Amino acid sequence: MTPQALAAQVIARDPRAIARAITWVDDGRPGAAALLGALYPRAGHAYLVGITGPPGAGKSTLVDQLIAGWRGDGRRVAVVAVDPTSPFTGGALLGDRVRMQRHAGDAGVFIRSLATRGHLGGVGQSAADAAVVFDAAGFDLEVIETVGVGQDEVEIVRTADVSIVVLAPGAGDDVQAMKAGVMEIADLFVVNKADHEGVDRTIASIEASLSLQDSPPGAWRPPVLRSTATTGLGVPELRTGIEHFRAHTADALGERRRSRLAIRVREALSRQLLAWVESSRNAGCDFETVLDAVERRELDPRAAAARLLAQVLQRR
Repeated sequence: MTPQALAAQVIARDPRAIARAITWVDDGRPGAAALLGALYPRAGHAYLVGITGPPGAGKSTLVDQLIAGWRGDGRRVAVVAVDPTSPFTGGALLGDRVRMQRHAGDAGVFIRSLATRGHLGGVGQSAADAAVVFDAAGFDLEVIETVGVGQDEVEIVRTADVSIVVLAPGAGDDVQAMKAGVMEIADLFVVNKADHEGVDRTIASIEASLSLQDSPPGAWRPPVLRSTATTGLGVPELRTGIEHFRAHTADALGERRRSRLAIRVREALSRQLLAWVESSRNAGCDFETVLDAVERRELDPRAAAARLLAQVLQRR
């Protein structure tokens, strides 16, 4: 199948085509770039909700409840669950249907697990590409749920329109550890498992951290919500909080997305340039020879990079 034919099927909302397209971009198969190129003009309409937090906070159960609420409103929802990478297969360790099985038969819901493949920040490179596929397929809301690995989760902000940090009671140490990273990127906080002991202390810890941040007048201040995802308690309030944030930041959404696109273009440029440098077809840019010089301590890594860049420019 050609990339253009597959793109047409994705735009027509064919579930099998959507699954195949995500496999293409996740595996980096030939034609993936052309596929994304055909889908990209049809994207840009979905609202991306990023959800992160430490393991055991109940993120997946919370997402399951959010899906149910949004589907009740008639919205189509896609979920990208970014899971740890298997050291044996390179695939996702956790199953995409295991945690949200009740939506498996709903044509208005599509759930897909992707592996981090060792990518810092928990969000695999292909997650953003999968978001483009879902967007072009007409989904109204996209949830990107990441593996909870700590401060590196700031990467989620590059993909999401709104970022939600989920914590569990007794997460005081987690709050302290995340101050230098995730605390600064959260648009909403949710203390889940609110029926457990210690919820008030955790909320107070988050509020104390937020009070130390300097915000300009009129700036959005992240609310700290509480929920019990297993029963649905607090989930309507979370949905309302997301809508309030969306309305409050509507005028700045274009700028936020442009900044995100700038990051993606730079990352793509870096990957393509590095691939070109490392390619054996480019004899005038000998990566292995320069690497040998670094190994012999004749060049340091920065000088090696400068030499390779000079070789690239000389071949123009």
